[in-house]
Parts: sequence; structure tokens; C-alpha cells
Amino acid sequence: MHTAGPPARRAVLTGGLAAAAVAVGLTGCSSPRVPRKTTAAPEPRPDTPKAAFARLMEGNARWVSGELDHPDRDPERRQLVAEAQEPFGVVLTCIDSRVAPELVFDTGLGDLYVLRTGGQAIGPVVTGSVEYGPMTGGTPLIVVLGHQRCGAVEAAYKSLQDGTPLPGNLQAIVKALGPAYLLTVENPGADPVDTMIHQQIRVTADDLRTNSDLAPLVQKGALAVVGAYYSLDTGKVDVLTGAPT
Repeated sequence: MHTAGPPARRAVLTGGLAAAAVAVGLTGCSSPRVPRKTTAAPEPRPDTPKAAFARLMEGNARWVSGELDHPDRDPERRQLVAEAQEPFGVVLTCIDSRVAPELVFDTGLGDLYVLRTGGQAIGPVVTGSVEYGPMTGGTPLIVVLGHQRCGAVEAAYKSLQDGTPLPGNLQAIVKALGPAYLLTVENPGADPVDTMIHQQIRVTADDLRTNSDLAPLVQKGALAVVGAYYSLDTGKVDVLTGAPT
């Protein structure tokens, strides 16, 4: 009587495991895996400023809503762009860790040239890097993307207001943001630092739009230079200047 107990219990356990396996199998059959979206051959590259701008703003709308496509981010895409690239946009933004253009605009590998400097400060090397795409590959769009609560702009504002230089090469950022500070002093608004952030976006976008190398491309409609402001709170990009029509 006692020797029959363990086999019976083993039979029950074995039967339970088998039933669970069948249940898993049935569940797998009823919910097949969704095929992975291949991004090696994405949508055609936007070739006009208006189309490139629309692509970026559609991506930002997805970022705000959380309904992301995560395009162009798989090994096939990596292989596709390994030999050559044709980015449709240049984004000059801040070094801030919370402002990543590929995420903010829901783009992927090979879609954007991205440059990052404190407060979107520019100089000859940065300007030359911005010019690279439009002048050598026909990239039709440049976006100068500033952002809410920019630490670089705040530090520069306080330094210029107090007359206290920042240490090391940080002072070079302060100097580059000087024109935006002067405009802010003229009309500081309710939040002078945020006003200076907006002014820095406009000043930088205007400088790029009117420089001797990019201006001819802008004038013939082959390039747009957009100034935009990113909200850390909402994820939304608002255009300040230069939206292509």
C-alpha cells in the first residue's frame, strides 16, 4: 500500500507538467510572434527642406505620445549605411543628457548628423561641421535645438551678469553666448534665463542661415535653417524661426 504512493504522486506531477506544456503550446499558437519590421529599406530620404522638416516633426509627435516607431535601428540598417550615408537633417543641440535628437525625433542610424555643444555655442569648427552635410551631400535641413532649463545658458547668464569668468575653457562658452545675453538684457522677460535660451536659438540659427556658405543654399530653397525649443517637461519641440513652407 505504501509503495504505490510516490509513483502515483509522480504521475500527477508529470501529468500536470505535461498539461502546462500543452497550455503554453496552445498559447503560443493563438498568439504568433509579430514579424520583426525590417528597416534596411526605409522610406525614401526626404530631399526637400519641407519634407525633411515634416519627417522630424512627425517623429517628435511620436516621442511626445510615446507611440514610437524606433526606425532604422537594426543590424540590416547598420549594414546598409556602413559604406555610405545620406542623412536628411543636421541637428545642432546642447550637450545636455536629456536632449538626444535621435530619440526626440524618433529617428535612427544614418538619418541625422548630430552636433552637441554647450548652449549650442558655435565657432569655426562647429560651423564647418554643420556645413558639411548641406555643402557636400545636399542635406536639406539644419535644426538649432535649444532646450528648457539649459545649464550652460544659465551659467553663462550668471557669469556675464556678475562679471565673474568661469574656469578653464568654460569661459569660451560664455563668450560665444554673449550676443544672446545682450539681447536678453534689453528685454529680459519674466524668466531672463529662459529668455536667453530663446535668444541663443535665434541668434545661432540666424548666423548659420546668413553665413556666406549656407545663405546661397537657403536663397534657392535647397536648405532651411530652423530654430527650435525643446521642452524637458513635455518632450515637445516648438519652432521659433525658419520653418520651411
